[in-house]
Amino acid sequence: MNIPPISIAALTWAGAASGTTAQSWRIGTVLSARPLGVNPQGLLVLQVGAMTVEADVAHAQLPSQFQVRVLNMGAQPQLEILSQSPDPTFQRMLRERLPQQDSYAPLLATLSALAQRPALRQLPPDIRTALAVLEQALSTPAEVTRGEGLREAIRNSGMFFESGLLAPQGNGQPAAGADDWKGALLRLLGLLDKRVATAPRNPNAADSATDKGTTAPLHPDRDNVDPPLLQRGLQPQARLGLPQMADDDVTALLSRLHGDAKAALARVEVAQLDASAHPATAWIVEIPVRGEDGNDVLQVKLEHGADVVDGAPSWTMGFALDLPALGPVQGELQLREPRLSVRLWAERVDTAQRLEQQFTPLRQRLAACGVLLDQLSCQVGVPQTPGRSSALLLKAIA
Repeated sequence: MNIPPISIAALTWAGAASGTTAQSWRIGTVLSARPLGVNPQGLLVLQVGAMTVEADVAHAQLPSQFQVRVLNMGAQPQLEILSQSPDPTFQRMLRERLPQQDSYAPLLATLSALAQRPALRQLPPDIRTALAVLEQALSTPAEVTRGEGLREAIRNSGMFFESGLLAPQGNGQPAAGADDWKGALLRLLGLLDKRVATAPRNPNAADSATDKGTTAPLHPDRDNVDPPLLQRGLQPQARLGLPQMADDDVTALLSRLHGDAKAALARVEVAQLDASAHPATAWIVEIPVRGEDGNDVLQVKLEHGADVVDGAPSWTMGFALDLPALGPVQGELQLREPRLSVRLWAERVDTAQRLEQQFTPLRQRLAACGVLLDQLSCQVGVPQTPGRSSALLLKAIA
């Protein structure tokens, strides 16, 4: 008897949902896969681990056997294609850090709260020094709005920390990693690991969420774990509200800092691991910026390519940020020297109008630099960017 592939997929997925095969589909799990055929709806039927699923595949062809990693669960799981011979050490490191990571926003909110409250003075002197180093690693608006300053901010974003340590240092140059975000996080965590490990537990602590960094992983069984930056694409990140802090509960403060810093470090390392696994022409880095009355996150995407017509080199730079005064804003600059196209998006109408008011002086400055402006526009609404399509192998459905 011939059973249609869609029936097989539905039955096996029902078994997974009931728990018979769900364990093999945990977030971060690496599974073997092979194509079985195409169903009448045009979806590819795959054998993934012990299950048969239908898949919306982003690639034209797949090998007869390959491996995938589970990125997200739920009604439509997302799987990522891996190389034919994945490095087991790399896979283990990525599996550990994916559920641990969180955005920089919680840590930046904690830093802002500490700067405004006497609770900071209750912390040990070595912790206060490490926090000062971490704040020094934040870029300023004046720096990221200049070419050289933005280049330096990208260099110190944590993505290139280890390569900076290996680079020779000339006379008069600062020590490698002195202003690096990852280096500052490692220094703070090294101190907090010792403090939190030896600190007595407070059974009356009100905010159990502050303990999130004391164990790993953070949420091993949750349905969705943020994939690496390149797979998500640019996403403006708003500030979080200032957390409530008890000035006299030093243990709770250290625990909050420990959890926030550990999640931020995992975020950097996931981005580094993804970049090393997919050496390509695109990068996304996150730059923490010291803003007005708080801290913000600037995402920058750099992509190198070639013109489809004449093969001339081209660069695309995208950015995303969410400022309290402007709301979510994204931009994309495409340079095919000497021609430039600029597209902006703003969620708020008034922000789009404010940006358009700067178009005339921007045109004048670009013309003075010899740049030919092909396009300059601003649209209301933030685009939904799919991220790097080549990183996402398929979406499996029942």
